Amino acid sequence: MGRTAVGFHEGMPVATLIASGSWLMSFLDRICAVNRYDWSGFRAFRVAGVQVGFVKHAFAEILARWPAVFHVEATQVSLADVLGSPQARSAAVREALLSLRDEGLIKGWRDELYPVNRRYAEVPYLLMERAAIPLFGVCAYGVHLNGFVRDKDGLQMWIGRRSLTKFSAPGKLDQLVAGGQPAGLGLKANMVKECWEEAGIAPELAQRALPVGAISYCRETSQGLRPDVIFNFDLELPPDFIPVSMDGEMEEFYLWPIEKVIETVRETDAFKLNCALVVIDFLVRRGFIAPEQPDYMEILHGLLARETALAEYARRRDPG
Repeated sequence: MGRTAVGFHEGMPVATLIASGSWLMSFLDRICAVNRYDWSGFRAFRVAGVQVGFVKHAFAEILARWPAVFHVEATQVSLADVLGSPQARSAAVREALLSLRDEGLIKGWRDELYPVNRRYAEVPYLLMERAAIPLFGVCAYGVHLNGFVRDKDGLQMWIGRRSLTKFSAPGKLDQLVAGGQPAGLGLKANMVKECWEEAGIAPELAQRALPVGAISYCRETSQGLRPDVIFNFDLELPPDFIPVSMDGEMEEFYLWPIEKVIETVRETDAFKLNCALVVIDFLVRRGFIAPEQPDYMEILHGLLARETALAEYARRRDPG
């Protein structure tokens, strides 16, 4: 796939944008777009007495068809206590999910297992099919890579356009490399794997990617809740690097001046929702969004909105 360098000819230069501060409200709009939910529509999902997710009321009633697996109450859904190990829980839940898949109630089945836990470092309570994770409002983890180039013209960023055949957000703009985080694979190892599959980045080059933090969000969808965490990586690429989609998940790639990236995030919804947040995080860390500017703190807090959302839910359950 060829390299497409797109010139930036419209809009204000970065220095003027930064000085004006007028662009920041639209960054907040992008953050708000991926942080919309109504807690009244959910009940808790618990495993071994611990809340690990959120289930929509209608889906909870469907789960009541498996009383040996799911204990459904007015305020929560719990896995049966008799399922006392991660292996037993995983197997029992899988059988129910396969039935729901065959009925067409679970779309986009991947045969890829995700951990069910409260934070990344916690030992999973069970493993669950990726496509079902939003139905149970469990945190899904992902890795995203900002691939950028420095040359005489300044900072440029590689942007990918998602394949039109993708199950989620087809045709939307994305990071150069991004992928979900399956169980049993380390974050860096997953990033190296995704670098090759999505952009043809050789492992020896991908190993140079630096972990630079994380963003989080909480978004209600037609399926359920996405209280997700994305671990971000930066990789400076040589000027002659040309990405090639090895797995067909990217339609094409663009090498854009950072000004065009900024304007696209600021003015349009062309980016996949969570990918826009990854770009905003990059802009904060690189100084394009600075502490002196309006709404700076709101933007910082918004990039970790999952934690705020969960705290709000806890206050609703226990106002005292």
